[in-house]
Amino acid sequence: MNLIDTHSHIYSEEFDDDLPEVIERARLAGVTRIYLPNVDSTTLERMLRVCRDYKGYCYPMIGLHPTSVNENYEKELAIVEQQLAASDEYVAVGEVGIDLYWDKTFLKEQIYAFDLQIQWALKYDLPLVIHSRDAFEQINEVMRPYKDSSLRGIFHSFTGTVKEAELLLEYDKFLLGINGVVTFKNSVLPETLKSVSLERIVLETDAPYLTPVPYRGKRNESAHLKYTLMKVADIYMQSPEFIAEQTSANVLKVFGLPRKQG
Repeated sequence: MNLIDTHSHIYSEEFDDDLPEVIERARLAGVTRIYLPNVDSTTLERMLRVCRDYKGYCYPMIGLHPTSVNENYEKELAIVEQQLAASDEYVAVGEVGIDLYWDKTFLKEQIYAFDLQIQWALKYDLPLVIHSRDAFEQINEVMRPYKDSSLRGIFHSFTGTVKEAELLLEYDKFLLGINGVVTFKNSVLPETLKSVSLERIVLETDAPYLTPVPYRGKRNESAHLKYTLMKVADIYMQSPEFIAEQTSANVLKVFGLPRKQG
């Protein structure tokens, strides 16, 4: 099995007590690589430490998460810019985007931060990993001017309708990140994915969040990617091994071969 977890926060404090065991369970489940998105400056050191401790297995991204855009957002963006300029260990700009679920106070700043980080992804030829929650129209509006550019990436945690999938996939260098939500009883994803080519999706956990059935409600971890895999295999009526190989190949189209770390 060759599974890749394209989005996992295993550097968070929820894993402080058992990270080595979490990594080992992921390996045993067939996960060959884990990509770690940054949130803001408070998570940067922890994320880099995990990636350096598990070099060649865990790979870091750098970006400012939309829910961390506040009155200090300019300082946070300056840190992202400095990190991009100073290091080549980052494999993507992420996670970035717009989130209007929790708070709309800093919508203008979120839009500005998202657009700026798109420009950095283009400047450094890095994929973009996009977080969107209750902000589909705003995300599309910011990205539209870049539609014919070389911008590539992943729409993380896609949970939408057929229509939303069609609109996002018009960005032909982007893929949809599918996680444990696809296993939820009331999810529309199983129906949506029937209209999405397998070549346009990748798998993720978003650990410690969005734990798939049968462990929903408990802490998620990369080893649980296999349950998302099994559900996706059922939807596409293909073997789990085939889905694992195809989605892992899709990851390489976006991220390329891993950069040298350290």
